[in-house]
Amino acid sequence: MGTNPRVRPQRLAEKLRYIRISLDLTQAELLRQLEIEGLATQSKISEFESGKRDPSLLILLQYSRLAGVHMEDLVDDETDLPAKLPAKQTRR
Repeated sequence: MGTNPRVRPQRLAEKLRYIRISLDLTQAELLRQLEIEGLATQSKISEFESGKRDPSLLILLQYSRLAGVHMEDLVDDETDLPAKLPAKQTRR
């Protein structure tokens, strides 16, 4: 394992906030919808959305399922999320 810092997606926090707002959810409602109440708290959702903390892969998976997008769409800075969420996923 290296000691270099991990490369972080620059737009991840923006996309996570966009998902919550597009689905018209409060942070508390988002926790319930994501079914991650044991894995995260409302304050952690705030930290995810501000870029202070990165969510685990399991939490990212829940976000992608809720939004109807692929996990790749969340972490790829060159990919925009659909204007309408939840999106219908298509097989790639």
